Amino acid sequence: MILPVVSFGNSVLKQKAADIAADYPNLEKLIADMYETMYAAGGVGLAAPQINLGIRLFVVDATPFAEEDSKADGFRKVFINPVIVERNEEKTMFEEGCLSFPGIHEEIFRPSVIRIKYLDENFQAFEETYDKILARIIQHEYDHVEGILMVDHISNLKKIIIKRRLKELTLGQVSVKYKMLFPSLRRSSVKA
Repeated sequence: MILPVVSFGNSVLKQKAADIAADYPNLEKLIADMYETMYAAGGVGLAAPQINLGIRLFVVDATPFAEEDSKADGFRKVFINPVIVERNEEKTMFEEGCLSFPGIHEEIFRPSVIRIKYLDENFQAFEETYDKILARIIQHEYDHVEGILMVDHISNLKKIIIKRRLKELTLGQVSVKYKMLFPSLRRSSVKA
């Protein structure tokens, strides 16, 4: 089932999400719905707070970046209760977008290599190192479970420049081709 993506301005996006246990209700269906929602919206990652759930869960499919990084080809993973345990000091810049910020793309600097602990959908524990585009996608989604948004990484000047667009987002005055939940409307709607 395709779920509505919450837009900037919804409070769930600014809250640190809670860990979940293996008996979380309907987890398998939730993960399937998150992938379906992400694909329908044209994303490469989706975190539970983006579908209005304050839990530490995100899904990633980096395959669209396979031409830029061969490690992205077929990279499809579920991250439950993730914790980034290490980030290198070297940062790289990349223009990022976000399903909760449709139409807004900003240059974001992030560490180029990370080490992350997480559980997969079977609650098996992993600790792995990622670099390049995989590190970037994972960090972006990890930020969501930490209550950190894409705009928290940009300068105050850039925030002033996009202020009008952010206000339009909170009012639902944007054109999107996927279901969204806007804070001012308190309901799901599709803008096209």
